[in-house]
Amino acid sequence: MQENQNIEWKETWKDEYLKWICGFANATGGKIFIGKNDTGKVIGLENSQKLLEDIPNKIQNHLGIICDVILHRESEKQYIEIDIKPYKVPISYKGKYFYRSGSTKQELRGNTLNNFLLKKTGKTWDDVIEPKAELKDIDLKAV
Repeated sequence: MQENQNIEWKETWKDEYLKWICGFANATGGKIFIGKNDTGKVIGLENSQKLLEDIPNKIQNHLGIICDVILHRESEKQYIEIDIKPYKVPISYKGKYFYRSGSTKQELRGNTLNNFLLKKTGKTWDDVIEPKAELKDIDLKAV
């Protein structure tokens, strides 16, 4: 198994990985392995029991979602797997929306964010009412 659009390996836990979790949840889901190096080799974790408690709580508190957080052991070394399912509703982290594309985490902005939010809510641009529009704004020749 190697890193790809649905798999990410990290040597240690950092709270900034909540952005990655957000991105996976907004895309097609994925897995983050904590305690593996860039080649996928298990390097282990010293604080795995604490992380097993902290990570699910941080995910719930910051993202409002639940992910499976699983402790594994290989060659007497422990590592953690975070299994993120895709969500049908938009998930944000600190008011920002992230999306997993390829092997990157993208912050959604502008038109991309608008289209993403509309798609997640099952709407298209022409379903949205423009509150400043008036009847005189309609070109009768165009209609």
